Amino acid sequence: MLPVDLPDTVRDALLAPLVDHACHGVRRDDLTRGRFELLISEGGSPAPPGTTHFDTPLGAAVRRWCAPVLGLDPHVPPSVYLSRRAELGAAEANRLLLRAAGVSALLVDTGPEGAELLTAAEMGRDGGAAADEVVRIEQIEQDVAELASGGTAFDYLAALGDELAARAARAVALKTVVSGLVGLDVDAARPSRGAVLAAANRRLADPKQPLTEPVLALHLLWAAADVARERGLPLQAQTGMGGCHAGLHLADPSLLTGFVRALQPAGVPVVLLTCYPHQRQAAYLAHAFPHVYADVGLALAHTAAGASRVLAELLELAPFHKQLYGSGCRELAETCHLGAVYFRRALGSAIKERLDAGEWSAADAARIAHMIGAGNARRVYRL
Repeated sequence: MLPVDLPDTVRDALLAPLVDHACHGVRRDDLTRGRFELLISEGGSPAPPGTTHFDTPLGAAVRRWCAPVLGLDPHVPPSVYLSRRAELGAAEANRLLLRAAGVSALLVDTGPEGAELLTAAEMGRDGGAAADEVVRIEQIEQDVAELASGGTAFDYLAALGDELAARAARAVALKTVVSGLVGLDVDAARPSRGAVLAAANRRLADPKQPLTEPVLALHLLWAAADVARERGLPLQAQTGMGGCHAGLHLADPSLLTGFVRALQPAGVPVVLLTCYPHQRQAAYLAHAFPHVYADVGLALAHTAAGASRVLAELLELAPFHKQLYGSGCRELAETCHLGAVYFRRALGSAIKERLDAGEWSAADAARIAHMIGAGNARRVYRL
């Protein structure tokens, strides 16, 4: 898995248990080939007639690295891999793949939850790891809006604040996926009470729809930031790939610059998730702002053999104490395992290059690998 001539101390650091600070539950049900193929594609649509989503970097990676975990030779045909997965059953396949990731702690985004997805506790059990919950603020808003249907904007806003505080009490972080609604053309300051009430009234006119009101999205971000500050929690922001299934665009992290700058005095850590294909912009924000952190998340599994270049662009500028490991695992346990595989391979390649160039000592390399793989997350999330 790693360059063969790395010093033993560096290899040990790369192979040490990781803290996966950004993952989701995986499916507990057995999957048909059609369903499995949908889940290895960000688009969520079937491959064109006569083609397959196994002919992608992620599809090839499943056959290379996940097949041996399930007791198969590398590169077996997709049909053989899926037959073996079905023979084992979803529960055993999940257990094998999650444990193969070598993770000591999982921070699980639990919203939107579904009965077919493992809970945070079940993810920890199957992965042989500690597990904690990351609360998605849009899911809280959706729940509150639906319950407030027919009520007043005042009641809705009060209930939203109360529910954010209640859910945060059992979480290690809050998370937002509405960053694409809060662009550079929107004033990042707290919106006025009148503007928020007007937006709340529009929201309650159709509460079952996803939140699309920029003013209300900004209010939600500030309300979450207040709760995060009070409880000492980080605020995660989805800024790259990973939002397509929720109907979101690939939000450039620079869209959040105004909000990030406005939030700096509060000292709330802001963690930019995935960031791909904008990892260089995320690296700059982590470099420029003391409270900003970043990862490349799900891009590691989806770019597979190209993950080294993706991680290298984050390493170009982002301080080493500002980078975190997250698999972005979602629905398939394969993505948890592959995230870990390609993180270790990519970081190992970057370290090898720097050691050969004399840029880092072996002690530097081991320390940085420990920081990015687990230490930074333990500090930021107070694990």
